[in-house]
Amino acid sequence: MYKRAIILAGGKGTRLKPYTIALPKPLVPIGDKPILEIIIKQLIENGFEHITITINHLADIIKAFFGDGSKWGIKIDYSLEEKPLSTMGPLSLIADLPEDFLIMNGDVLSDINFSTLMQEHQNNKNIFTISSHKRKQKCNYGILEIGENKSLIGFKEKPVVEYDVSMGIYIANKKILKYIPNNQAYGFDQLMLDLIADNNPASVIRHNGYWLDIGRPDDYAKACEDVELVLKGVK
Repeated sequence: MYKRAIILAGGKGTRLKPYTIALPKPLVPIGDKPILEIIIKQLIENGFEHITITINHLADIIKAFFGDGSKWGIKIDYSLEEKPLSTMGPLSLIADLPEDFLIMNGDVLSDINFSTLMQEHQNNKNIFTISSHKRKQKCNYGILEIGENKSLIGFKEKPVVEYDVSMGIYIANKKILKYIPNNQAYGFDQLMLDLIADNNPASVIRHNGYWLDIGRPDDYAKACEDVELVLKGVK
């Protein structure tokens, strides 16, 4: 089965400064490899044959490093955004998308099996599949529960809240293209709300393994600590 991936790498990485002053975020190293090289090698191990990287900020540096993918034995090409198009907008510029394809952010460290995610998406005939991860976050405040007459009916001291978050890894069917305006900024959030409004919602598959978005300096430091354990199979 032909496997195609779209990697979103057009952002400026402003949350990761000062690392991204001179380097695009996908080239920031995790261990001894750029995060985007790690992702590409994981995709190769999962049988992907063709990767399109969407680029904007410091595009020439990314193209110079990855070239046409021949040094990894995979086809790599590029889709250049002349203006920022958010997360889903860049898809409108790619003319040869297959029936189903993977979309992911270029700054995600995970041990997810991309092939399994693709297979579940296709088996369920989803229009869009979100890979999610459960996160816990401690609230720094005491939470007041207030009744109708403004009286206190409950209190929780700095509770831990659990919620599912998007991992920035998706499988899409090309039917989503009808929702995406041509060459205009259009985000993941807008697509999800449009699919819900159209009674055609995305499906969610929770990943219980490792996941980290390296968008902030503290997460980047954590990724550098974890990389050998998480990606011990990546050469």
